[in-house]
Amino acid sequence: MSRALTVFWDDLVVGTLRIDEHGDMRFAYTQDWVHDAACRAISYSLPKQIEEFGRRQTRPFFAGLLPEERPRDAVARLVGVSERNDYALLEALGGDVAGALSLWEPGQVPPPPQLEKARILSDDELIATLDELPRRPMLVGEDGIRMSLAGAQVKLPVVVIDGAIALPGPGQPTTHILKPPIEKFPHTTANEAFALRLAALVGLQAANVEPRRIRDREFLLVERYDRLTADGVVRRLHQEDFCQALGKSPEHKYAKEGGPNFPDSFKLVREATAKPALDVLRLLNAAIFNLAIGNADAHGKNFSLLYRPSGLTLAPLYDLMSTAIYPDVATNLAMQFAKTSNIAELTEARWDKFAASCALGPSYVRNQVKRMCALIGKHAPTAAERLGTEGFQSETLDEIVVLVTDRSVRIADAARQ
Repeated sequence: MSRALTVFWDDLVVGTLRIDEHGDMRFAYTQDWVHDAACRAISYSLPKQIEEFGRRQTRPFFAGLLPEERPRDAVARLVGVSERNDYALLEALGGDVAGALSLWEPGQVPPPPQLEKARILSDDELIATLDELPRRPMLVGEDGIRMSLAGAQVKLPVVVIDGAIALPGPGQPTTHILKPPIEKFPHTTANEAFALRLAALVGLQAANVEPRRIRDREFLLVERYDRLTADGVVRRLHQEDFCQALGKSPEHKYAKEGGPNFPDSFKLVREATAKPALDVLRLLNAAIFNLAIGNADAHGKNFSLLYRPSGLTLAPLYDLMSTAIYPDVATNLAMQFAKTSNIAELTEARWDKFAASCALGPSYVRNQVKRMCALIGKHAPTAAERLGTEGFQSETLDEIVVLVTDRSVRIADAARQ
């Protein structure tokens, strides 16, 4: 087994990820990368420097590229390594990850990013793949496939060509994320599609999403915002989530476990983005939106920075869902508003405390709360109706619309008190 992996940004060598004699990961940029002003750091938490980064700085970013919880455990069993062995998992999965990077053994290079390398799946093959994913996340072990996505939900990076779903060729950038339903919760496909489309309707930047059905099987296709396709060539855009940017390990993604909270997040956006005033407003509106739809799982790995040519910006929203509709899901918010998750406690005074903790103007915050909640209440029925015309209407979706509308009214009223 290799003791080092070469880290590429597209087809350029960024540096080396290695394990030392103690089994700890360490990362170092190449001197050429450090000295070239046009080359960016791979993470806000890993600024360009000649000196090698130790485990404490290295692990949060690179472990943050890997799946979590059950998918991670399943991959580790299939690869034959410990689930805590980040390095070995990156060896197995690091050919296509979130952002612009890929990881290869010394002497290997990323292949050219051409769509024609992909293998289009028939309906039967797609259904078989959906059945296989819980047992074999990321299709680990399939010839030539090395790809990874963070998160605890089962999902698969794929390539979409003229509407058809395909598996990528070796090292090929994927264009979409295929997400099967979450088995223990009803209608999660429609739930997530509703939330992302509602976000777009109220003026938020959100990942494009398409719910699909093959025979009796539902799934979601989410277009990757960290990919660009032009003339049949897919290019990667770099990105990192807030945990990676702040040097927080993925297992500490929740604020109550030491992960990012709202004050941390607003500070990061102010310091890191090219247009902080715009992105602070976008983050505030996203926080209000998650609260209104009842998304308790908006943690530090569900917000990201996108490395555009013009500079860093807040990435489009993704992984949105109304978790409040499911009785078995905890109601405590991943990031609390001035130490509360209960919308009944969100008085004007509480909103003012939240504003102060995030270095925002109180009246500015309350005005945004009222404006966003009015838009959410107005457009929620439209988002559901459009899903209904696509064959995804359900009692659960009707209940979500009622819940979101009610929460929006209550939150807005609290900001007026």
